[in-house]
Amino acid sequence: MPSVAFRVEHDLLGEMEIPSDAYYGIHTLRAMGNFPLLGQRVAPSLIQAMAEVKKAAILSNEKLGYLPDSKSSAMIQACDEVIQGQWLEQFPLDALQGGAGTSTHMNLNEVIANRALEVLGHSKGRYDIIHPLDDVNLHQSTNDLYPTAIKVASLRLLEKLSEKIARLQGALQKKEQEFHACLKLARTELQDAIPTTLGNSFSAFAEAIARDRWRVFKSMERLKSINLGGTAIGTGFGAPKNYSYLITQILQETTQLPLARGENLIDLTQNMDSFVEVSGILKAHAVNLFKIASDLRLLSSGPNAGLGEISLPPQQAGSSIMVGKVNPVIPEAITQVSLKVIGNDQIITQVGQLGQLELNAFLPLLAHSFLENLHLLIQANEIFRERCIEGIIANQESCHRHLYESASTLAILIPRIGYEKATQAALRMQKERLTLQEALQGIADLSHQEIEEMLQTSQLLTSRR
Repeated sequence: MPSVAFRVEHDLLGEMEIPSDAYYGIHTLRAMGNFPLLGQRVAPSLIQAMAEVKKAAILSNEKLGYLPDSKSSAMIQACDEVIQGQWLEQFPLDALQGGAGTSTHMNLNEVIANRALEVLGHSKGRYDIIHPLDDVNLHQSTNDLYPTAIKVASLRLLEKLSEKIARLQGALQKKEQEFHACLKLARTELQDAIPTTLGNSFSAFAEAIARDRWRVFKSMERLKSINLGGTAIGTGFGAPKNYSYLITQILQETTQLPLARGENLIDLTQNMDSFVEVSGILKAHAVNLFKIASDLRLLSSGPNAGLGEISLPPQQAGSSIMVGKVNPVIPEAITQVSLKVIGNDQIITQVGQLGQLELNAFLPLLAHSFLENLHLLIQANEIFRERCIEGIIANQESCHRHLYESASTLAILIPRIGYEKATQAALRMQKERLTLQEALQGIADLSHQEIEEMLQTSQLLTSRR
């Protein structure tokens, strides 16, 4: 076997051999050994956001005269490459790790330093030329860069999620219009209720998603304040005063995000309640997705021995033994996403309250759970719309049959025939298993057409908007 070449790096604990082709260094290698936990790497969206913040720091230090152009231009190129998705294999760390994100931050510092060295024609590990801490990390701390990067990644994903929710809302509204005249039976507590329309059902779905869209869009306000320049605990120790204002301005310009320097950087360094607040909004959206998916499963159940009032677009065979079976796999998947988001919200809540004194040490878990929720919801909204909602078909025959076989429909006729006659007809339907039309014979002289006209004019078809 060919021998593997190594370079030797050192830190305060001693020396280690690093594969010579690796852009990461000794801090990353130690963390790889310390945290083989979740089996999932740090989210690429967070790595890329950290590189965006790092780029703003380098530009600020260059503009203020703390970094020569010969170094900064190479480091900026390295940052741009990471932002564009290159070198992701050089970020091998587990998403769960101790140290409040320091390991991921050091991983990035090392990758940028070694890639910049390579750009300048030097060997990796020549930290006497470009140093991961003295140069790449100049005037920064994990404690201001890491939470800022989580916010940058989150804001980008919230923008995307808002767009996906809007498209789901539009698909539901389209079905509301398509089904506006499809009479059906409502159910309360899973028992027959009064008549409604399938359009009304989808109107409620669309309205709930509309609220989610608004809440998600407005929640971006909660994450726009950042603590860059606060360094270790928010006091700005080790960074020049004009640096924190400049880096915030540059980051705002380079990301085109509505970022603002926080009024109290000490507060923003230790308190994570803004993430808890936004997570609650994401949880509310998950609850609405869960409710809609559950209702669609009920309405499509059967199709012959259940409600069968709608048909979902078939996506795959449903059984390895029951021939012809097609399951509601998309609503089932959406339900599982919802449960995962709700569970992650509890984790985010607990992480928020576990911060101690000047720092929250558990931000890697918050970052993983929060960004995972955003990624899940973005995908769930897209899949739900494309592979389920847009292809739903109304089974008007089933809707009509349930309507005329339920005594609850008689409530619509009370203004015409009175409560007593309606009650008599209801008792006949229940005891003799009669249809609505059959039960009314001899009690009220109403034709099928008259009953249909009363249903059509009972304000059931009035738009709920």
